[in-house]
Amino acid sequence: MSTQVQATQTATGRARWVIDPVHSEIGFAVRHMMVSTVRGRFGEFSGHIDLDPADPSTASAEVTINVNSIDTRNADRDAHLRSPDFFDAEHYPTITFKSRQIEPLGDNRYRIVGDLTIRGVTREVVLDATVAGPHPDAYGGMRIGISASTSINRFDFGLNWNAAIEAGGVVVADTVKIELEVEAVRQG
Repeated sequence: MSTQVQATQTATGRARWVIDPVHSEIGFAVRHMMVSTVRGRFGEFSGHIDLDPADPSTASAEVTINVNSIDTRNADRDAHLRSPDFFDAEHYPTITFKSRQIEPLGDNRYRIVGDLTIRGVTREVVLDATVAGPHPDAYGGMRIGISASTSINRFDFGLNWNAAIEAGGVVVADTVKIELEVEAVRQG
């Protein structure tokens, strides 16, 4: 019997899969000054996926991100992003995502529809995702991997700060790409 078949047989039935933050990343990318892309990530987050690998359409997912853990490799920029100009971390310390529908598209691809809340504003977003696994890990457990991405208009969430560039354009683009690389461990 192949490892993939064994993994699937071992991982059947609905179970909670908890995000392993050591082997996961939640990042973003946005155009800066009309010429380059600045990337950042959040270092602290938690979440889970309730999933039966035999029927992924019944799955649900929830993620909570600590806004204060933002890291763009520039302390001044990170402080500005935490300020009321952007995330207002003092009043809105978390970003949350809760799925409402997961649609299998074939070939381990999925369309995940859910509610993203930033600065107290909730909007529907659609993530394009691929799933790897389940696979046994080196410790006797089971793991899945999820790669997902979406783009949002930051103004939809009250992230309104910007400045005009004298030669034309703005400092920060409207569109922000969100990228997730998640590894989750089956509980129980």
